[in-house]
Amino acid sequence: MKPYRHLVQYYETDMMGIAHHANYIRWMEEARIDFMNQIGFPYAAMEAQGVVSPVKAVSCQYLRPCTFGDEMEITVSIASFNGVVLTLTYDVRKAGAGEAACTASSQHVFLDREGRFVRMKRVMPDFCEAVQSRIAKAEEACKSEA
Repeated sequence: MKPYRHLVQYYETDMMGIAHHANYIRWMEEARIDFMNQIGFPYAAMEAQGVVSPVKAVSCQYLRPCTFGDEMEITVSIASFNGVVLTLTYDVRKAGAGEAACTASSQHVFLDREGRFVRMKRVMPDFCEAVQSRIAKAEEACKSEA
């Protein structure tokens, strides 16, 4: 999977010339939408089927500042999925640099338009299979690195 790329804009910086911390959350959202597209489940198509996926929780650890003009690469990975809650992790780095600028995670639930929980295995089994396949591939990669 290709990392999502974001060019830090001037308006995203504060008086110190550093990207404001709230923008990282927006970049994560952009990266999540890109991730969904890459795994074959565009968020717009999910909404068209009556499923929405609001944020349940988000956590960020800011490690190094980003400044105007920095090109950021955001790698999204699936940490866990139980059919109702999807947890994603984000690795935010300056393109071409080895040091992380931010590590983060977000949890998302799946609801219908009335706000009731959706069992994704029933409503979108192909999505569940794609997510479980990504988790299995990541676990295999970890085992082969060890």
